[in-house]
Formats: sequence, C-alpha cells, structure tokens
Amino acid sequence: MGKVRVAGFTVSIDGFGAGAEQSLEHPLGKRGNELHGWFYPTQAFRSMFGRDGETEGPDARFAQASADGFGAFILGRNMFGPAGDDWGGPDWKGWWGDNPPYHAPTFILTHHPRAPIVMEGGTTFHFVTDGIEAALAQAKAAAGELDVKIGGGVSTVRQYLLAGAIDEVHLALSPVLLGRGESLFAGLDLPGLGYRVAEAVPTERATHLVLTR
Repeated sequence: MGKVRVAGFTVSIDGFGAGAEQSLEHPLGKRGNELHGWFYPTQAFRSMFGRDGETEGPDARFAQASADGFGAFILGRNMFGPAGDDWGGPDWKGWWGDNPPYHAPTFILTHHPRAPIVMEGGTTFHFVTDGIEAALAQAKAAAGELDVKIGGGVSTVRQYLLAGAIDEVHLALSPVLLGRGESLFAGLDLPGLGYRVAEAVPTERATHLVLTR
C-alpha cells in the first residue's frame, strides 16, 4: 500500500494557498497565480505544454516529485471547476482541456452528483458525494501499490490533515504576500496532529518544506 501525500502545494508567506474570489477568469483566485513562480519554469510544468524546462536544482526536483509515483488523485470541487451547481456549463470537463495532467483515476469531492468523465491520457474523473473517507478508500483501491495525492484545494488538504489521513506534506513557501484568500494553517495544530519538519530546502523562488508524521 502506498502513502497518502500532499506534494507541490504552494502557500504564501502569510499562509494562503489560493487567492480570494475564484472564478473562470481567476481559477486560482485573484493573484493566486503569483504563488507558483517556483513551479512554472520547471520541466514538470512546461512538459504539459510540450516545452522544455528546468531539470536541475531543488525546484525542478520537488516539481517532478509532485508528479511522480501517484496512482490516484483526490481534488476538491473547485479544483475541477468554478463554484456553483452547473459545473461551468453542461460541457465543462475541468480546467485542463482534453488531456488533464493526472493520467490516473481522479476523485472529485462534491455535493453535486455527476457521471464519471473519461478523458484522454488515462484520466477518469469520478465524483464522490459521500465524504472524504469514501473518496480516500476509492482512491487507495485505484492506486494499488502507488501513492494517493491529495491535490487540493486548501479546504480539501485541511480536511485530510484534520482526519490524520496524510502521511507526508510537501509545501512550497512562496515569497509572496496575498493578504487574503484561503488560509491553510488557520486553526491547525500541526504538531498536535503529529507533524514535524523533516526537510527544509530554500531556493531563490521558494522554501520547500517536507512534513512527516
């Protein structure tokens, strides 16, 4: 059985994992794209668009690790589409086009039922309406010996942390002040939940922190 991991999850210095007012125009919330300056130049990101990127250095290493070794993914509702009951319209199939970057079964937490959607490249979106435990059980079964990635957003990561379900967390602390948005740490007692800092790697673009239990 693999691990349950958060990997490549970026937060601002003031603790926000997404900007405020997510919308079709601002999928990461207003100014949310500013968080990911460490990730955009890497090969892990640029290969999604058929381009070459950085393959050396800690940023590239952590970016690649955030994509490798996963047999299933769990995402919150807003990671799949804009808020609301219509999923962005009847033809909405996610933010990523016909070939999403997951290439594995991907379980969407939601209160709004929807039939599974089979995409190119091995991604199938499954919509889970009966809670985080049910989604995790399905994801573990689908992943087999590989890891399950809790991909976000902030609310989803917080729920699984509070449930004690996450084995390892890689956070990229970005040198950005958002001022408002979705707070990852508010009300979380990470030491009380059993987490410690196992690795800290600073770069020019981020400080990479690995938390383990």
